[in-house]
Parts: sequence; C-alpha cells; structure tokens
Amino acid sequence: MKKKHFYNSCFLISAILLCMGSGLFAQDSLVTVTAKRGDGILSLLRDQGVNPYDLYDDFIAMNIQDLRDSVHLYEGRTYRIPPLKEEEVELTTQADKQSTEIKKITSEEFAIFGKDHEDVILKSEKLKDAVYYLVSGHGGPDPGAMAVYAGKSIAEDEYAYDITLRLAKELLAHSATVYIIIQDKNDGIRDERILKIDHDEVAYGDKTIPLNQVKRLRQRVDIVNELHRKNRGKYQRLIVTHVDSRSKGQNIDVFFYHHEKSKNGKQLAQSIHNTFQKKYKKYQPNRTYSGTFEDRTSLYLVKKTHPAMTFIEIGNIRNKKDQRRILDPENRQALAKWISEGVLLDFEKGEIGPIR
Repeated sequence: MKKKHFYNSCFLISAILLCMGSGLFAQDSLVTVTAKRGDGILSLLRDQGVNPYDLYDDFIAMNIQDLRDSVHLYEGRTYRIPPLKEEEVELTTQADKQSTEIKKITSEEFAIFGKDHEDVILKSEKLKDAVYYLVSGHGGPDPGAMAVYAGKSIAEDEYAYDITLRLAKELLAHSATVYIIIQDKNDGIRDERILKIDHDEVAYGDKTIPLNQVKRLRQRVDIVNELHRKNRGKYQRLIVTHVDSRSKGQNIDVFFYHHEKSKNGKQLAQSIHNTFQKKYKKYQPNRTYSGTFEDRTSLYLVKKTHPAMTFIEIGNIRNKKDQRRILDPENRQALAKWISEGVLLDFEKGEIGPIR
C-alpha cells in the first residue's frame, strides 16, 4: 500500500479494513526462548521475527506466572512464544472447485509513527464510525514537568507524546478516524527508556506552539472545536494525555478527569478506569489500584473543548516507582493498549449526543 506523507494543513488519519471471509489455524508446537539480560517482551518477540504488538497480550497471558509486575521478564527464565494466527480464505473457482489460500495481512503505513512502527495492521472495523482527537500535554517551547533519570534530563511532553502515538496506532487498527493534535514529525514511536528532549513539536495544521500557556491551551481548544464542528453528526471523543508532576515521594496511579456536566465524558473516563481496574486485578492481584475518575472542570481543556472527553494523568515523573511505569517502553505500550480497550468499551455503550 502506498506510503502516506503528512503535510502542513492536513493530518487526518483514516483506516479502512478490507473484509474477507476467514477461518483460523495455528501452529501445532510452541517455540520457547530463554530471556537474556536486558530483554523485554517487545525485544524478545521482535528477535523471533514476529510483530511484537500482535502477540503482546497473548504472550503475557501465556507466561503470566513468570513475569515480574506482569510485564517484566526474569533473566534466565524460559518463555513460550504464542503461535501466529494466519487467516485462510475460501475461494470458489469457475468450475465450482474450492481452494484455500492464506489471507495476506492488510495494513497501512503512517510515517508519523516512525520507520520501525509505521505499519498499522488492521484488526477490525469496530471504530469505523468514530472520530478521536488525541492531545499530548505540553510540547514545542514547553517540555512540561522535568526530572533526572540516570544522570539525564527527562521531560513530560516526550513521554505523553509517545503514549499518544501508541494509542493512535491502536485506534487506527480498529478503523477509527484519528486526529493527532500535537505532532513531532521526526519523533515516531520510540522504544528507548530515555527519550531525547527537543522543542520542534507543532500543532495540527503545522501551527507553531505558543510559549504563553493560555495562548497554547487556547490554540488546542480552537483546533479541536473547529474539527468537532466539521465532523458534526459523527461519534466524537477527545483524549488528553499528561504526565503529572508532584513531590518525588508521591507515587500515584493513573487518574481520569471529565467535565462535570458531560454524561458522555464521564462514561468515557469510567470505561477506561474500569478497564484499568480489571487489568490490575488480573495482572497485579497483590496490588491495589488507587486511580480514580472524577470531574475536573477547572482544567482549561476540560472546560473549553466541545467533544466528550477524558483528561488522563499517567503518573508522577519525579517519583521513582512511577518512572518505571513511564520510562519502560513496554509499560507505555501496555498503557496505550489498556486505554484503547477502554475506548472500545465506551464506543459499544456510547452515543453521539450533543456537545459534550
């Protein structure tokens, strides 16, 4: 499929799934591999020559007893690699003879995700009628909260952006229309722990991000509300992603905020929150999840934007425990995956509704 390029005035992403009749078959035997120092789930799967994101959830489910904090490998332990599932298509010839051929993987390429992640494998049409606006916090001249890790500076905007890109890719895989409001065209999805800080992010439409906080927030509100107006009559949701900054000693779980008068925004926040509760119960049964969802209309983007929305605080970038959640690329992928599952849950129950 022809590679898409993103120009100044347009960054509308739309994914269309090619539907074909299918059956399933799997490999009979499981491959096992021993984890080496420095291995993570993504790198382990990638070394086996498979797309790690396709098998990520299956790998966790299959090896949960041998994972630390449900996502980390132990050096020296042996792990099972889930079998690939390939789809078969029944074809009827003119002579009414049936033959079977393996269905080719349907995918699209999006340069915004970077060379290693540009392929989006289309999984379903579940979100084909939905429009999502994704805003990562800060960016441009404002890096957001800062901290030091392993002697190097880390910034909120880089990690919020990486999680936002991963979320966008998950939503596209289910045929959603996605607008990424803050963009960095030379920083795709990154699998490093320490993400290099830069200041070249722009707003949708290749707009320079203002230094002044009020002007910066107003710019985002105006962009989202104008797109919301153009997409009137469609199912629309807004997701804002931030990394919090508190005292170093304060460890926080993921929090979700919504507009106090928004029924649909509350449902979106609650759907994602419920998904996180279930995931923690399944993968970290000995740990209590203390994240909440609540109204927070005092936040500028919550108060001023028109689509039903949720504002997500991922964690405290200055806290050592939260840093593990934020810096580990596998954790960032898990966060994006869990958010997307909450989004799917919300879409199944949601409604187009009026503004908010």
